Amino acid sequence: MIRIDKEVFKGMKALAEDNHPNEVIVLLRGKRSGDEYHITEYLIPPFGFGSKRSASFPAHMLPMDFSILGTAHSHPSGNLNPSTRDLHSFYGRIMLIIGPPYSMDNVAAYTKQGKSIPVQVKSN
Repeated sequence: MIRIDKEVFKGMKALAEDNHPNEVIVLLRGKRSGDEYHITEYLIPPFGFGSKRSASFPAHMLPMDFSILGTAHSHPSGNLNPSTRDLHSFYGRIMLIIGPPYSMDNVAAYTKQGKSIPVQVKSN
């Protein structure tokens, strides 16, 4: 289960809407307890970029930060399934994909193996 603080989700939603129709990517910071992940913050990666087809960042430019649990990126097409490229460029333990209209009804989460994980927005 992935729990995202409400304000964190609102920020990611606004970022995706502002960059539409381009993809956008962020790093997810939080804590893990067993199979549960609590997302408390998102970070814009240094030298990150997005286009109509993809979003990426140079992982070698990131400092060591063990509180980074994974990434979230938008799919302006609305397809919430990870692409082969998404799975091959996986960073961290989890990946969230958000699609238009960029609401909690259009969010999916996955493990590195492509297994779906339930997502819930948590009121602060």
